[in-house]
Amino acid sequence: MEKLMSAKTCLKLLQVMPGVQQAATPVSLGALAPPVHNLLQMQQVRHRQTKHWQPEFKRLRKQKFVKMEIPNLREKQEDISKEEMRSRMKERGVLPPRPWMERPFHISCTGGIFEAYVPPEGDGKKSIISTSGAKQKLEFLEKKSKSLMAVRKIRSYEESFSTDDFGAEAQDIYIQAHTHMAAKEKYKIREFVSERCYPEMMHNVKDKTIRWKFLQSLEPPRVVHARVTEVITKENQFAQVTVRFHSQQMLAIYDRFGRLMHGSEILTKDVLEYVVFEKHISNEYGKWRLHDKIIPDWLPPRQPAPITYRLIEEEEEPAKELVAGEESKQLEAGSEQPKEQLQLASPAESRSKPSLAI
Repeated sequence: MEKLMSAKTCLKLLQVMPGVQQAATPVSLGALAPPVHNLLQMQQVRHRQTKHWQPEFKRLRKQKFVKMEIPNLREKQEDISKEEMRSRMKERGVLPPRPWMERPFHISCTGGIFEAYVPPEGDGKKSIISTSGAKQKLEFLEKKSKSLMAVRKIRSYEESFSTDDFGAEAQDIYIQAHTHMAAKEKYKIREFVSERCYPEMMHNVKDKTIRWKFLQSLEPPRVVHARVTEVITKENQFAQVTVRFHSQQMLAIYDRFGRLMHGSEILTKDVLEYVVFEKHISNEYGKWRLHDKIIPDWLPPRQPAPITYRLIEEEEEPAKELVAGEESKQLEAGSEQPKEQLQLASPAESRSKPSLAI
């Protein structure tokens, strides 16, 4: 390593060295002795000192650095033998490739309703005093034992679950899901709707304007059915709870032209629904989401929405008669005209038919 010398040290050396005359004026470089002159001609190089200031633990500091094997990028895979490849993979801890492809998948919801609840006929219209209403209550008590066992299973995973409090929670999920559907917010609705219910709710929403409002609940929502099932393994548990909603709502659907297709924004209707909510109870971060709606067989079929057409105005009849009269005169006169001029009235006849606008 080259040593640097300052001007003061050079002057001190000159004073000490014999045979050098001291002068009052500063000494020039040419008058210096040859050895001092050689020292001053050294080139100054600035660099960081690589030597550690404390030589202790030199061996431990050396062990901190790990030597890396640089791969040979020019090496072709065809030139490597199978035994050498096997030894390299064993050394790196890499498993050999399998002849088949396996892709992991996540089951976040079930494909439907297991042991669906059968709504009693005339629910919401017949009282308990009548014979049909009494039969409904007896059937509900018979099916209640399985629901109690399912609720006990749900509580083993979710301690705070209660059938009395779940009705209000389910109503909030129901309102949020339908509000996001009317607003066409396809990303926010996924928090309140399962993957099976999402395409059914968002189907046929495009090019339509939906006005929906939840006004009030005529009866408090209550849990009428609960079931728990396992998927593939016993540890993978799914829970489904059916909630009865009897509420007052407003719904109006407009097509892309602004015409009313269904419902009304002025009239309100009483709606009785059986909505199924599902949760992946085995998942620690699972949520209750709207899964499906039960439509009973005895319910009358819905009326289809009216289809709008676009009609084109027909041409006046006297104009057609004039064209026909002119053609007959020309044929009688024996004038030879091309067929294209004789068939001028044919496009007008084809325009008179109505065409579908949707």
